[in-house]
Amino acid sequence: MTAPMTAEFRGADSLTLAADEWNRGRCRPEQPTILMLHGGGQNRFSWKNTGQLLADHGFHVVTLDARGHGDSDRAPDGEYTINALARDIHAVLGQIGRPVVLIGASMGGLTGIRAAHRAGPQSVTKLVLVDVVPRFESAGSHRIRDFMTRHVHGFETLEHAADAIADYLPHRRRPENSDGLKKNLRYRDGRWHWHWDPAFVTSVGDDPFVDVDQLEDEAIGLRIPILLIRGKLSDVVSPEGVDDFLAKVPHAQFVELSDAGHTAAGDDNDAFSEAVMAFLEAPQATPPAPS
Repeated sequence: MTAPMTAEFRGADSLTLAADEWNRGRCRPEQPTILMLHGGGQNRFSWKNTGQLLADHGFHVVTLDARGHGDSDRAPDGEYTINALARDIHAVLGQIGRPVVLIGASMGGLTGIRAAHRAGPQSVTKLVLVDVVPRFESAGSHRIRDFMTRHVHGFETLEHAADAIADYLPHRRRPENSDGLKKNLRYRDGRWHWHWDPAFVTSVGDDPFVDVDQLEDEAIGLRIPILLIRGKLSDVVSPEGVDDFLAKVPHAQFVELSDAGHTAAGDDNDAFSEAVMAFLEAPQATPPAPS
């Protein structure tokens, strides 16, 4: 088993982005790098199990903390739009310097659409969207934002944080030990705080993820294999949203995980990893141009 190493990349605006990286310089030339982009309020450790599995299959894997999340720099101007996040990924792609498959959950998936559009098919060869489409459900998105803003001032104990998560994700089995939350929380001033910039949800302005028409046009224009993975219990991507996306991006493949919600990779990691591996190992064909 190959252990990850901590790495740093330079994003846009001279921000330092933290990452875990497996198999640097050791993958086969024909294998792409796998760059994994987490959802809003998460960090690179969301991908730990799948990242390890992909690395054990010989892939060069990078799991990246987005700006303002985890150990990456916070944006001094509080800019956490899809445009800003995609600029970071474009810079990271240049530093990786080889073809990449992007796997993005929620915010990371929307970022992946824009980054793949801007980078082109020679740089981004495949795209996995994890429980996200450009026309996602506003009610589910608002539920996430409400959860994040409600606890922006932190928790008195790890158990209180675990209680909040259990209430937010009732379908997921609660861990017996709360110590694993230390990957997502930091202790300061006598309380446990989420390890992301509060400006991500408290900054004044429009929702940074509502650029629907442009993101949809960019997804439609992608000429690379695309896999959409939905958690069947999700309230962010509806069955109607899936049908709409597949009608507009007919070359996209679709997998639904029956025991997962919006946090699909964490809810059923075995099924998620199996779907990703099958997609990565499938022969690559150029999708037809839109009619």
